[in-house]
Amino acid sequence: MDLELRHLKIVRAVADAGSLTRAATALGLAQPALSAQLKRIERALGGTLFVRGREGVRATALGELVLERARVLLPAVCELQEEAQRFARQEARGYRLGGTHGPLLGGLVDRLAQEEPGVPVSTYTSWSEKEVAGSVADGRLDFALVGVCGESAPPEPARLAWREVARDPVHVMLAADHPLAVARAAHHEVELAELAAEAWTDVPGDGCFGDCFAAACVRAGFAPACVYETDTASCVHLVQVGRAVGLCRATFPATPGVVTRPLAGTPLVWRHLLGWHPAARGAARAGEVLGHARAAHADALGRAAGGGSALRAGAGSLRAAAPWPAA
Repeated sequence: MDLELRHLKIVRAVADAGSLTRAATALGLAQPALSAQLKRIERALGGTLFVRGREGVRATALGELVLERARVLLPAVCELQEEAQRFARQEARGYRLGGTHGPLLGGLVDRLAQEEPGVPVSTYTSWSEKEVAGSVADGRLDFALVGVCGESAPPEPARLAWREVARDPVHVMLAADHPLAVARAAHHEVELAELAAEAWTDVPGDGCFGDCFAAACVRAGFAPACVYETDTASCVHLVQVGRAVGLCRATFPATPGVVTRPLAGTPLVWRHLLGWHPAARGAARAGEVLGHARAAHADALGRAAGGGSALRAGAGSLRAAAPWPAA
């Protein structure tokens, strides 16, 4: 017989009661049944736990050892159970969000917190769209807020349902004193070929954006001489000091020393997507979360350095559990 927590509870009850009769009453058992249980426990532990006397039962040395451990283990397990139940109740009401770089994750968190004060919202970020999507597919996250280039399929298309939040034209970031920034008004387009001599900077990712950018440059008649792939803050710094020009979405926020301009002909497009597992607990709230994500995108576009031009929000009603591609 393997020792179980209920066996430790019996040992503790006998010790606390001081007699088998009182312990049986406290446990709601007949005394013969309790005696039989105690004998099986003693056989499992390899020795006698209690000796009987006129005044009741007394723990043996082995019994004291077991009781010492039981006094630690039983409260700890009880505390663990209570904590797990509290956590499960909170998790059932909460949101576990995963995302990549960009302003939408923060906006979504803010909107959910405003809408449901006190409901826990946790976040996880990664440069890898595949990593975030995999965490949702495996149940570690409820929703993935990621982006893909153009009409590319999102990661985990077989396991996750995806809906388009919005799509942004990709803009170019220029230093405020860059000749094209000075010469062009805020919404005046820049030809990609006009930037042929520039170094570039962009954030990393595991999608096809880098290849699509290179292809767009080839179509414009040049190959990028240098591309610095680094974090957002470093990209902004390289642009501010004139070391490079950058690629950004239309939702890029206004930043001192940086201006953005749309690229003529919209050679690159970025699609913001929300994904979830159709059978997971969060699926029932997907429509609500999608609405908040779209509103967060509209807010970000209104604050954008480019003034919010060329918004085209994702269309189509939500159909829960529908696989990619979205209808």
